[in-house]
Amino acid sequence: MHRLKKIIPIVVILLLALPSAAVIADGHLPDLGGRTVTVAVENAYMPFNVIDEETGEAVGWDYDTLGLICELVNCVPEFVETSWEGMIVAVSNGEYDMAADGITITEERSQIVDYSIGYIDLSQKFMVRVGEDRFTNAEEFVAGDFIIGVQVATTNFEAASGLVSEDRIVAYSEFGFAVQALISGDVDGVVIDDVAGQGYTGLNADKIKLLPDELTKEQLGFIYPQGSDLVEPFNAALDVIMADGRLQAINDKWFGADEEDEDMMLPDLEGRTVTVAVENAYMPFNVIDEETGEAVGWDYDTLGLICELVNCVPEFVETSWEGMIVAVSNGEYDMAADGITITEERSQIVDYSIGYIDLSQKFMVRVGEDRFTNAEEFVAGDFIIGVQVATTNFEAASGLVSEDRIVAYSEFGFAVQALISGDVDGVVIDDVAGQGYTGLNADKIKLLPDELTKEQLGFIYPQGSDLVEPFNAALDVIMADGRLQAINDKWFGADA
Repeated sequence: MHRLKKIIPIVVILLLALPSAAVIADGHLPDLGGRTVTVAVENAYMPFNVIDEETGEAVGWDYDTLGLICELVNCVPEFVETSWEGMIVAVSNGEYDMAADGITITEERSQIVDYSIGYIDLSQKFMVRVGEDRFTNAEEFVAGDFIIGVQVATTNFEAASGLVSEDRIVAYSEFGFAVQALISGDVDGVVIDDVAGQGYTGLNADKIKLLPDELTKEQLGFIYPQGSDLVEPFNAALDVIMADGRLQAINDKWFGADEEDEDMMLPDLEGRTVTVAVENAYMPFNVIDEETGEAVGWDYDTLGLICELVNCVPEFVETSWEGMIVAVSNGEYDMAADGITITEERSQIVDYSIGYIDLSQKFMVRVGEDRFTNAEEFVAGDFIIGVQVATTNFEAASGLVSEDRIVAYSEFGFAVQALISGDVDGVVIDDVAGQGYTGLNADKIKLLPDELTKEQLGFIYPQGSDLVEPFNAALDVIMADGRLQAINDKWFGADA
């Protein structure tokens, strides 16, 4: 797809900014020197960009967000109205510096444009008429001979093409035309992003509605010509405003926020106990508080909140990291929450939640280290890396140096202690966990700035688990309404 529309309560997933971004002051962001940045928009895609009927001015989420980003990195956004159909190719050809129009991130498009980090997750659904009784779900729609309306050259069009034959699809130049065709009875359904769909149904609640089936999962991002020097500064600014709540304020303005209604719509697990595997040794996600002896951390607070919303009881079970993923795969636990990186290999044996944190791997080194200043110099030397066994940190280290330069430990804390005591020269660690450890040992250890990898964390479940959908729904809500950000601020720091 590429869409969204109208100012109403919706569930929007904000990809969480890297925790490191939460501590970047605006003054440390790149400076574009007052440069003008041309931004392609339709001005017909509410609430991202639209002409206000009363004032005649162009307004929307794109205008507010890019205005704020340019304020932070010192640029001037110049919005240029253009048609959706040729927009991506025009950006690819360098006719515009970027486009902001609710554009879905796809592998095919990434062959000709560069994307920003994702700023919204969404799903595609069927929009149908109120009172429709010929079908009740997507499967029944597809099995019949019903006609689908879509906007041309969108991922909605692609999704429709994967469901029905070409003669059952009618493509329109603008999404509003497809919706009007549905209302007037010219088509039987419209494939649309859930966010945009809620906008249209909010305006026409007596005429149209969304079916509950999720046809696809997608993510939106800004696009740029390949190799654009705007990607990095705009991503840095997005990281900051995602972390400090300013982007959430814009979301609330244009998408609406109604925490109580969203909570009431969540699934009910009827008080079910959910066993959760954790190490209790991976700060700040889960750790034993030395003063109280109690297990605390991000995992405890987040899963406590999720279970409060979907009516379950989390039962945390301490287990070793090394066998955790296999144990969940075998059904020994209902899930695991231990800062687990989403990888293709692991997804062969477990199901993942949606990603709840984006992170990068970095080198942790001793304060005062003068033998190297960056990752390249570390790798070029004969320095020793400490890691935890069976982690993506171990995999990253293995891709950098030979096996004889790696020492693997059963717990991450042991690797960090080995660094402090001088037994290893560096530790490859996720920046999130790294900030936890450096926060406690700021006089002894620090993180190098180089990003070795980009990754995303998720909860894991046995394949086919019925917990995935309700937990994802709850994550969607607390990501959108700021409650997850409050937990992030508590454990990762908002401005530490």
